[in-house]
Amino acid sequence: MDSKQIGILSIAGSLLKDLGNLFYPNNCIICHDGLARSEKVLCTACLYHIPRTRFWLTDDNPVAKIFWGRVQLEQACSFFYFARGSRYRKLLHLLKYRGRSEVGEYLGEVFGQELYKSELYSNIDGIVPVPLHPKKLRIRGYNQAEVIANGLSKAMGVPVINDVLIRNVFTQTQTRKNRADRVKNVSGAFSVINSESVEGCHLLLVDDVVTTGATLEVCAQALLQSTNAKVSVATLAYAYSI
Repeated sequence: MDSKQIGILSIAGSLLKDLGNLFYPNNCIICHDGLARSEKVLCTACLYHIPRTRFWLTDDNPVAKIFWGRVQLEQACSFFYFARGSRYRKLLHLLKYRGRSEVGEYLGEVFGQELYKSELYSNIDGIVPVPLHPKKLRIRGYNQAEVIANGLSKAMGVPVINDVLIRNVFTQTQTRKNRADRVKNVSGAFSVINSESVEGCHLLLVDDVVTTGATLEVCAQALLQSTNAKVSVATLAYAYSI
């Protein structure tokens, strides 16, 4: 196939994509404007205005302080603020309840580009998503923490590790529970297998959102008690009250 034929096929492919977008618009999930060919999930303007925390630049940020005195973490941060009234709250709703797994992977990749440039996260050896119980996984169809981890992995060049931390207890939703009840709810829900595979590693424990940090605390404790690994935490969103 010569260069002229390749060019014709490329043009034809673009025309077919444009025709498809005419009937099935590929729009930004925040502002609903049409996306350019180079854009995914969010348009450039909405991505630019996402309320980034920039917590990955300091080790004494509000997310890190959640865990002080509770569990020994190396670092902890979140990508964006999850605040009442923010139009960006819908990102997590679409990811968790509307089957939009691509939202998690895309945002994970954008987040990972920031972590890749941060000295605080320069020595991560593996990314561990907070696991779902098999029953919840069947209901949702995917683990939202895992798709976020996949995006982080692409940007950071670090593997996702799914065969170390497992969830062996089906727990009630953490929504509307206080911190003490959340810890009690997930206590003993996680266990570690194949611990020898992460001995001496620095693991990045990943979830979609941190509120009280109860689930991440219990997961981190399980990893620290069962392995000789170090643990840091990263979540897409940080839930707080203005």
